[in-house]
Amino acid sequence: MIDLDLLSYLESYITPERLKRFNEVLRERTNYITVAIEDVFQMHNASAVIRSCDVFGIQNAHIIEDRFGQRLDKNIAMGAQKWVDIERYTAVESCIGNLRGDGYKIIATTPNNNSTLLEDFKLEDKVALFFGTEKEGLSPEVLDQADGYLKIPMCGFSESLNISVSAAIILYNLTLQLKRSKLPWRLTEGEILEKRFDWTKKSIKSIDEIIERYRIEN
Repeated sequence: MIDLDLLSYLESYITPERLKRFNEVLRERTNYITVAIEDVFQMHNASAVIRSCDVFGIQNAHIIEDRFGQRLDKNIAMGAQKWVDIERYTAVESCIGNLRGDGYKIIATTPNNNSTLLEDFKLEDKVALFFGTEKEGLSPEVLDQADGYLKIPMCGFSESLNISVSAAIILYNLTLQLKRSKLPWRLTEGEILEKRFDWTKKSIKSIDEIIERYRIEN
């Protein structure tokens, strides 16, 4: 439970303009779509995907870092990792299990022939979009356990796009479809309060000292 009095107290430390911006952004945020990035080697690609999540209103992202370690470049993400909730894993199985437990269908993005074209993909349930490594794509573990497959139609000689480009195209199209639908895609009031509290704390210097002062005074 969020301490509403504490939230109000902390929000007095940020400008009304910033608080207004928080509320505007949160009205467009969703957990109905999430993204999972598997073993991306190029650091800037993982970071660019997180930036796309922020741009298109995806609140949660999942990064599987089995082979190459942590691959998030703060400079490329342009601060997006501050506003997008990122969960890290060292194994595909734990990521998929966590997402299934939260009610997501696993959708593998792959140029395979049996994949649904992006233009034909219909959102009906919560989906977790999996993106794979630059050269090899998604692992057999993800492909075997996926509930569906999705690809971007292409008419040139190239068979695939850079992961960050693919993510941006897919997220733009699916979030547009989502917001035109009657699906319950918006954050709940409770989720909005949690993010207001989180973002406000991240916006205040010496936040620990300020919270301690509040505790003493109240």
